[in-house]
Amino acid sequence: MIFVTGASGFLGGRVVQTLCERGEEVTILARKSSDLSHLAGLNYNTVQADLSDPTLLAEALKPATQIIHCAACSTDWAPQATYTAANVTGTQNLVAAALQAPRLERLLHISTTDVYGYPIIPCDESHPIVDAGLPYNQTKGRGEQLVRDAQSKLPITILRPATIFGPRGKDFTLEIATLLRQRLMATIDKGAAPGGFTYVDNVVEAILTASSSPQTLGRTYNISDGTNATWRHYITHFAAQLKLPMPWIDLPFAAATQAARLFEIPHRLLHLGGRPLLTRHAVLLLGRNQEFPIARAIEDFAFNPAISFEEGIARSAAWVQSLPGSKK
Repeated sequence: MIFVTGASGFLGGRVVQTLCERGEEVTILARKSSDLSHLAGLNYNTVQADLSDPTLLAEALKPATQIIHCAACSTDWAPQATYTAANVTGTQNLVAAALQAPRLERLLHISTTDVYGYPIIPCDESHPIVDAGLPYNQTKGRGEQLVRDAQSKLPITILRPATIFGPRGKDFTLEIATLLRQRLMATIDKGAAPGGFTYVDNVVEAILTASSSPQTLGRTYNISDGTNATWRHYITHFAAQLKLPMPWIDLPFAAATQAARLFEIPHRLLHLGGRPLLTRHAVLLLGRNQEFPIARAIEDFAFNPAISFEEGIARSAAWVQSLPGSKK
């Protein structure tokens, strides 16, 4: 049995869809309130709980041969407690439960290239985790370290995807489409930074291949499609597919960083709802090179993204246009 966390989300949901389509026995962890409409008609089992209960998790994991841990808080703005509960405490509880799973052959943990701390020059997997002072980066780094600390007792593999896009994607698909329509999408330094883009189905293939490959045991991998496409490439193609104009707002990196700091202050001090107009996290993703090398994944498990950049954008745009109320 393959146990998947984060099935209500973007990446975890697509993992479950693909596993079910391939006839695998799948069990998901989901709250009673979770929207699982994207999994309608598929054959899977559900454990109604969340990652806050290690005792229940241990019971649910008894028959598991694989765990694919996709659950996370990945937005660029949320309370610190929300990031910690999802990315640190939840992972800690899952690891504790996994240590008691008698049949477990692999725990595949989804991390992120954000754990490198947004370096100016992208690095390979030998570089350490760096605390950049942002909640997502901090908590994903702490969560990954918890998995790594259990390596002597657990069969682990860690994937660090960069910028995942595709149908049902919020941050880099639906939100960008919405901002383009509202004429509020901004670029940083004319969108010159490579985005590290990876289509969701390509990430799923990396997950399913790496989780069953003996070469990946105990190893960590950067994941992107390796296209070196910039944010300008991405936004240009996406806007064209949606028949929307290109952004007119462009900010230098330094000015965008300062603006983000100012926008964040009232939200942080006054606990305002929603998110700031611009965040430091968003500026780093849009303004720093996210094309981290994927040579290790290519060498160890023959990672070869099957869906092209252009096809991925076309599928993403088609999904956006299919949504209720979407402008055709």
